[in-house]
Amino acid sequence: MAFEVQENRIVYRQNDEILAEITFPAWKENIVNIDHTFVDETLRGQGVAGQLMQRTAEELRRTGRKAVATCSYAKKWFEQHEEYRDVLK
Repeated sequence: MAFEVQENRIVYRQNDEILAEITFPAWKENIVNIDHTFVDETLRGQGVAGQLMQRTAEELRRTGRKAVATCSYAKKWFEQHEEYRDVLK
């Protein structure tokens, strides 16, 4: 599954339709707010949201940014993935 990385979101498209996305707009300098995760019902239960979160955490590390998670899924994901907690502010 190939994700498209944009400045403040990561998306998965199929036939030009967004089927999954995570948004993380800038909050403060070098800090983003992971505020929304969406996975189309056709992809649910396949681990897509987790893949989005992992890709987001890796992108934030790569760009030297930290995150505040206000999305309930993102909060839960970070609780379950200690190896990425360094990304949290």
